[in-house]
Amino acid sequence: MYDAIVVGARISGASVAMLLAKLGYRVLLVDRASFPSPTSSSTNLIHPPGVYRLRKWGVLDRLADRTGPAITRYRLQTGSVRLEAPLPAVGDVQHALSPPRLALDHSLVQCAVDAGVELREGVSVQDLLRDDDGAVAGIVGTVRGQGRFLEKASIVIGADGKNSSVAQLVGATKYREQPVLSRSSWTYWEGLPQESLVRTYRKNQRHPFTWPTHDGLTIVGVAWPADSFPARGSAESTDQVVIDAFADVDEDFAEQLRDTRRADRWLTGAVPNFLRVPQGSGWALTGDSAATRDPITASGITYALMGAELLAHAVDTGLSGRRPMAQAMATYARDRDHMVLHHYDYTCDYARVAEHSPEERALIEAMSRSPRHARDMIGLFATVVSPTDFYTRSNFRELFDYLNDAGGLPLKIRLLRLLLHGIPGPQAVPAAVADRLIAGRLGLMGRLLLRSRKPEAITIRTPRMEGKQQ
Repeated sequence: MYDAIVVGARISGASVAMLLAKLGYRVLLVDRASFPSPTSSSTNLIHPPGVYRLRKWGVLDRLADRTGPAITRYRLQTGSVRLEAPLPAVGDVQHALSPPRLALDHSLVQCAVDAGVELREGVSVQDLLRDDDGAVAGIVGTVRGQGRFLEKASIVIGADGKNSSVAQLVGATKYREQPVLSRSSWTYWEGLPQESLVRTYRKNQRHPFTWPTHDGLTIVGVAWPADSFPARGSAESTDQVVIDAFADVDEDFAEQLRDTRRADRWLTGAVPNFLRVPQGSGWALTGDSAATRDPITASGITYALMGAELLAHAVDTGLSGRRPMAQAMATYARDRDHMVLHHYDYTCDYARVAEHSPEERALIEAMSRSPRHARDMIGLFATVVSPTDFYTRSNFRELFDYLNDAGGLPLKIRLLRLLLHGIPGPQAVPAAVADRLIAGRLGLMGRLLLRSRKPEAITIRTPRMEGKQQ
C-alpha cells in the first residue's frame, strides 16, 4: 500500500513524487517511457518562478552545466515600438533558463529516486481500482514484458499529459475550453550570439521569437494564428518563411540567421486550451493533465513546477491528518484555479496573434518609458506578475503620464488623457468615465482591464496630479 501513486514521470509527475517522498511518504511513480527519454516538442523555457523551485529542490545542482546561459531580460517589439526590461525577481532568482528537456526530465526523475520514490518504467495504466464507496484506491497496469499488476494507494495522481489516462478514467470535466489558437514552427539554430535575452515580436499576425538555450544553440521560431499557419513545405522552404518573418521585424537578426545555419529539424507546436477539474475522491491531476494552454507564452514548464508544489502541499495536508483529505483537495482545486486562471485567459488572448492597435502601441511605448510598468509587463509574460495585478484601472491611469507626445499620439489616446487630466472637478468622476472608454478601445488590453478587479473607492494620485500641486 502506497501513500501516493503518480502516473507520469515528466516534469509535474516527477516533481510532485519527489516532494512527497521528501516529506516521508511512500510514493510509486510510473511511466510508459524509460529514462532518459525524449519527449514531444518543447521550447524548454523556464521562467523565474520555475527556476526558483528547481534551485530550491536541488535539481539545478543535478543539471550542473547543462542549464544553458542565464536569461535576464525579455523584449516585446510591436511594429516600431520596443519594450525591454529585466525580469522581476522571485526570491533571489532574477533569470530564466532553457535547459535541454532530456536532461531536465532525467534530472527530476533522478532527484525523485534519490528522495526515496519507487520508479517503474515501461508501465501502461489500464484502469483504476475503486473502494466500496467508489473512491479511487489504486491502479491496474501492465509492465512491458512482465504482464499485469495491481497497486493500491491513498491517492492516485495523474500527471500524464493533456491526453491523461487518469483524467479519462475518472471522467474529469473540462471547462473554459478554447480550440487550437496558434501554430508555431521552431527549431535550434547554431552560430548565433548568445545574448541573455528573450526576443518576441508582433507584426502582420506573426509572432517571431528567439532566445539562447543549451550547448551554444538558440531557439528560433514563429507563431501564426491557427487559421493562417503556412502550408508545410521542405525544411529549406520553412527556413525562408521564418527568416522572412524576422526580416519584417528585425533585419539585423534576420541577417544573422542568413549567415548561420539551422542545427535541427523544424518542430511544430499547437495544442487545444482547457482546464480540467483537478481533483475528486481519491484522485488528483497536475501539469498538463489539469491545465493545457497554448505554448506562445512558454509557461508550461513553469506552471508544471508550481502546480506540483501546490498539489504536494495539499496531499501532505490530507495524508498527515491536519485536515480531512476531501477538504485539503477542495482547497487545492480552488488554489490551482487562483494560480492559473488569469494567466490562462491572458495566454489564450495572446495566442490569437492579433495586431496591436495604434492605441495599444502608444501604451506599450508608455510602458517602455516607465521602468516599473516595463518590468511588470515583462513579468506578466514571465508568470511573475498576475494579469489581475497589472491590468488594473489605477495602473493604467498612471501609465497615461508616460505617453510620448513627441512621437505623435492617436486621437483616441489624446481624448482619453484629456478625460483623465484635463477636466476640472473631482478626479474620481472623469476617471470612472475614462475607465470604460479605455477598456472599450484597447482590444486585448481592454478585455484584460474589464476582467481585472474593480479599483478601491479612493482617489488615485498620479505623477501628473502631484506635479500640479508642487
